[in-house]
Amino acid sequence: MKAVKIKDILQNGSINTPCSIKGWVRTFRANRFIALNDGSTIDNLQCVIDFENIDESLLKQITTSAALHLEGSLVKSQGSEQKVELQVETISLLGASDPEQYPIQPKKHSLEFLREKAHLRIRTATFSSIMRVRSALAFAVHEFFNEEGFFYINTPIITGSDAEGAGEMFHVSTLDPKNPPLTESGDLDYKSDFFGKETNLTVSGQLEAEAYALGLGDVYTFGPTFRAENSNTTRHLAEFWMIEPEMAFYDLNDNMNLAEKFIVSVLKKVLTRCEKDLLFLDERFINEEKNKPQLERSPMGLIEKIKFVVENNFKRVSYSEAFEILRNSKPNKKKKFQFPITEWGVDLQSEHERFLVEKHFKCPVILFDYPASIKAFYMRRNDDEKTVRAMDILFPGIGEIVGGSQREERLEVLEKRIKEMGIDEKELWWYMDLRRFGSVPHSGFGLGFERLVQFTTGMNNIRDVIPFPRTPQNASF
Repeated sequence: MKAVKIKDILQNGSINTPCSIKGWVRTFRANRFIALNDGSTIDNLQCVIDFENIDESLLKQITTSAALHLEGSLVKSQGSEQKVELQVETISLLGASDPEQYPIQPKKHSLEFLREKAHLRIRTATFSSIMRVRSALAFAVHEFFNEEGFFYINTPIITGSDAEGAGEMFHVSTLDPKNPPLTESGDLDYKSDFFGKETNLTVSGQLEAEAYALGLGDVYTFGPTFRAENSNTTRHLAEFWMIEPEMAFYDLNDNMNLAEKFIVSVLKKVLTRCEKDLLFLDERFINEEKNKPQLERSPMGLIEKIKFVVENNFKRVSYSEAFEILRNSKPNKKKKFQFPITEWGVDLQSEHERFLVEKHFKCPVILFDYPASIKAFYMRRNDDEKTVRAMDILFPGIGEIVGGSQREERLEVLEKRIKEMGIDEKELWWYMDLRRFGSVPHSGFGLGFERLVQFTTGMNNIRDVIPFPRTPQNASF
């Protein structure tokens, strides 16, 4: 008999029908009641055995996390939480688990402890819910862009350029670290390296995506990116996934329209498809917030925050207007902001972004036309020579979640900007060619996928929304 997923049994199981299931033991009570979970749903299936007919040596091996194959009949559940339960007739032990050694017991563990057991934490209710939501979000991303007529492209993981100009990149090399070849000046001789030049792990697929947009029209990337930033905050990872669409013939308004439509579409689908997981995570989020100081608590529950984004139109505000609102706000005047707003041109922090969303406008916000001095070289310069056609989308509880811009399509302006920022033109010769041969207005944006998962699941630490986090001094798994 083929094994059936527990999710399907709980949704469609019929009384008095034979059934076969496989899964892991969550709990085993009174030598009779097995709570079995196979990962398909947050819910366990109660399986009832007649311990008098089961070999005692087998009963001793039914412990937390042991893997079982059970066969029997579905009967009406005696409890109120589920309609059916399995009356077990045969038990096969697929994989034993030593209860003395297994580190994750059926009790509450700290997230810090579970990060040390990243290979096993998926067997907890919290992390299985997070990863089901993550999977649903990823599918919804591809679904949206496919429905919008975009082409999915895979940009290089190994690159010779720094798209962001940040310089915090992981080097890729086959040179002998103990005896590397050197130039006459004493520098590393990258001409002897595998690629014949200095190469790194990519921080963004944007520049390559632009090249393909100027031939295919609308494209997107969805892949891993890397940043060698020695940061141990709750917001940073060394390896993370980025969603980066690029669209030919799009101006900034088109870009903002698409970004808003994209986020709303993805979140709507997850609300529908992950209802039980979100209800569980919502309850967890609310309980966690109770443990925080009053001023740090979220004014909304998890599902309430998601619906706040889905059900409200996004307010569009220029950076200059937002600056004046923040400069004249009560928190700024009373010096409640950690980073005071004083002079036009400052980079806004999360506390400022959240104030605009949660307190002032009370809806998601898109800020646009940022000061050129705090934005990247590829963003289109406005006629005022002070600002660029950039945009950020701000969410409750998290601040910036999307960053994008209309790209600079004018060769002479781009060349000037690159020189001003001290970027090596030789590394971007091919990027300049895009402006020489059939250049058009075009736009794009980037969304850190883990940031989206973090918002949707209510987790405070970004390390808890990726299967195996890569952070400073941590690449254990």
